[in-house]
Amino acid sequence: MPPRFMPRGAIEKPKDRKKVLLRLWGYIYARKFMALGALALTVSSNLLALLGPYLSGRAIDAIGLEKGGVDFPSVFYYCGLMVLFYAASSALSYALSILMIKLSQSIVQQMRRQVFDRLTTLPVRYFDRHQTGDIVSHISYDIDTVNASLSNDLLQIAASAITVFGSLAMMIAISPMLVLVFAATIPLSVVFTRYMTRKVRPLFHKRSVKLGELNGFVEEVISGQKTTKAYHQEAVQTRRFDEKNKEAVDAYYNADYYGAMTGPSVNFINNLSLAFISVFGAVLFLLQRLSIGDLSSFVLYSRRFSGPINEMANIVSELQSACAAAERVFELMDQEPEPLDRPDAVELREVEGDVRMEALRFGYDPGKAIIHNLDLHAPTGGLTAIVGPTGAGKTTLINLLMRFYDPDGGRITLDGRDIQTVTRKSLRLSYAMVLQDTWLFTGTIFENLAYGRKDARREDVEAAAKAARIHRYIMALPQGYDTVLDENGVNISQGQKQLLTIARAMLLDARMLILDEATSNVDTRTERQIQEAMRALMRGKTCFVIAHRLSTIQNANNILVVRDGDIVEQGTHQELMAQNGFYAELYNSQFQ
Repeated sequence: MPPRFMPRGAIEKPKDRKKVLLRLWGYIYARKFMALGALALTVSSNLLALLGPYLSGRAIDAIGLEKGGVDFPSVFYYCGLMVLFYAASSALSYALSILMIKLSQSIVQQMRRQVFDRLTTLPVRYFDRHQTGDIVSHISYDIDTVNASLSNDLLQIAASAITVFGSLAMMIAISPMLVLVFAATIPLSVVFTRYMTRKVRPLFHKRSVKLGELNGFVEEVISGQKTTKAYHQEAVQTRRFDEKNKEAVDAYYNADYYGAMTGPSVNFINNLSLAFISVFGAVLFLLQRLSIGDLSSFVLYSRRFSGPINEMANIVSELQSACAAAERVFELMDQEPEPLDRPDAVELREVEGDVRMEALRFGYDPGKAIIHNLDLHAPTGGLTAIVGPTGAGKTTLINLLMRFYDPDGGRITLDGRDIQTVTRKSLRLSYAMVLQDTWLFTGTIFENLAYGRKDARREDVEAAAKAARIHRYIMALPQGYDTVLDENGVNISQGQKQLLTIARAMLLDARMLILDEATSNVDTRTERQIQEAMRALMRGKTCFVIAHRLSTIQNANNILVVRDGDIVEQGTHQELMAQNGFYAELYNSQFQ
C-alpha cells in the first residue's frame, strides 16, 4: 500500500468511531488537569467576548439620540468595559492556545513513543508484509492529523458551543420575536452546507488521487533518468507528464471551484438573515418594542450565532479524518508483538557454533511450504556456503537461523540445544550479519562501524576497516573516521557502503557470521581479498555465506545446493563439480 495522503477536505471515515473517541479520551483524561484548565479558559474567554455586543448596545442607547442628548459618562463607561473585556478575552485566548499546544504535543509525543516502541517489538513478518512508506505515514502524517484535530478542532467545538448557546440566550433575552428569523435561515444554511459537502467530498478525493499519480510519475521518471536518456524517451515522458499534469490541474480546479462556492453561498444566506433582522428590527423599533442599542446588539449576536453553525460541517469532517487517522495509529499499536521467550529460556554463553537443522519445514503462508524436510549440519569453525536459484529458500534459512521466523516443523539446534529454548537476544548476539541491502545511518563513519560494539576503540575499528579493505578510502576523506555520512550513506558509493557494513560485522565479537550476498556490489578482485581477510579474522568461527557468484565460495568447507526448499547436493567445490549435477550446471552457467 502506498503512504496514505489525504489533503484537507478529503474525508475518510473511521470504522468504529466510538471506540476511537473513547481511546483518545483516555489520553486526554490522563492529563485531566490541563484539560480542565483549557475548558475553564475557553468558557471564560468566550463569555467575556459575548459581553461585548451587549455593552455596545448599552453605549449606543447612552448616546440617547431619541432624547436629544448624549450621556458621555455612560458611553465612556460601557466603551471602557468593552475594551477591558475584549482585552481580557484575548489574553485568555492566548493562554488557551499555549495550553492546548502543550496538551496536544504531550499526547502526540506519547503516541509517537508508543508507536515506535511497538515497531521495535514487532516481528520481521510484519515489516515483510507492509511497505515502509505506509508504516512511516502512521508515525508522521496520521499522528500529525490527530495533533491538528486535538489542538484546533476540539478547541473550536468547545468555543463554538459556548458562542452559539451564549448568543442564542442573549438574543432571546433581547427580542424573542427576532429569533424566529433563524427558524428559516439556519435550516436552509445547514441543508445547503451538507449538500455541498457531499458534492465536494468525492472531488477532493479525486484530487488527492491525481496528485498521488502525478507525484508517483515524477518520482519514477527522476529515478529512471539515465534509462530515459539512454533510450531517447524525453519527448515521450514529457507528453505523459503533460497528461498527468492536466488531469491533476483539472481535479484541483473542480475541487477548489465547488469548494470555494460554499463560503460565499453560506454568507449570502447569513446576509439574508441579517437583512430580515434589520427589517423586522426596524419595525419593532418604530413600534417602540426595541431600542436602537438592542437592535445593534442583536445584529452582532446574530453574526456570532450563525458563524459556528455553518462551520460545524467542516469541523465534523475534519474530526472524521482525525478519527480515521487515529484508528490507523491504534491498529499499528495493537499489532501482535514478537512472541516472548519461553519462561524457562536460557541465555547462550560460551557459544561454540555447531549448527544443525533437522527435518525442517517452513512456509511464509499457511499451506505454502518453501522448505520441506531439510537437514543441515554446519560444524564449528566451518564455512558453509548456501547456493541455489532465486526463490530456492536460501535467505529463508538465514531468517530461521536468526529466529526472525520459527519453523513449522522440525528443529534447529545450536551446540546441541534447540534454539527455541534460548532467548532471542542471546541467539542473535551470537551472530554477526552482513546483508545484501546495506544499512548505514546519519553519523560519523566511526559511529557506524562501532554500531554493534559500544566499547570499541579507535584501533579496533581501524583494524576491522583494514581487513575489509576500506581503511585507505576512509583516511582519504577530509575528516577520516570522523566524516559524517548522509542518511543511508548516500554520499558514498554502493560498494563502499558494503565494505563498511562488512567491517562493522568484523568488529563484533560473535562466534558465527552470516553473509547474505554481502559482496555483490564489489569487484571480483576486492571480493577475493575480503574473503581471504575474513577467513583469517573468522578462523575458528562458524560462517554461513549465501552467494550467487559461485566462484567466490570455492574454498568453503561445505557447499549446500538448495532447490525448491530442499538440499539436493552438498559437498566441497571439487566434489560437487565431479558429480556434474545441478551445482556444476549453476557454476558453468556463469561462464557461458
